[in-house]
Amino acid sequence: MPPSLFPILLVVHVALAVSLFLPSLLLPFALRARRAAVDSENRLVRFLLWMQSGGAVVVGLGLALTGAGLVAILGTRLLSQPWLLVALAIYALNLLLAFFVQRPNLIPLLRVRAGIDDRVWAARARRQRYVSYVMAGLVGTIGFLMSAKPQLW
Repeated sequence: MPPSLFPILLVVHVALAVSLFLPSLLLPFALRARRAAVDSENRLVRFLLWMQSGGAVVVGLGLALTGAGLVAILGTRLLSQPWLLVALAIYALNLLLAFFVQRPNLIPLLRVRAGIDDRVWAARARRQRYVSYVMAGLVGTIGFLMSAKPQLW
């Protein structure tokens, strides 16, 4: 693969990496309007729900392919960089949070109709937003590691 494709491949890879967990990160905030997303006419909520369910496999495959392309361009020595290993571990933790904590807890939240029990819904939504804050903090840490490339050990 020609080195001139590196910037394009990098941008696509980062966009795919973020879009893999972005629905889990954004859905709790999109639901602040106190509407069950299943009944919502909100295009953003419907798109995020689709991305979380149907788009994850396609995005994950694209992410794997672009990652392999980046390693092919930059060489396998890159995989021994401590900052990259820590960033990949944090990314894996973020994906685990998205798919095994955030996503399963969003499904019951989406099924609760507005007005049935506002306090229960609000408490659940608030917990989901806190998980999103943690996920956003992890994304920021990954961004720092990728841009600063600190010498960790």
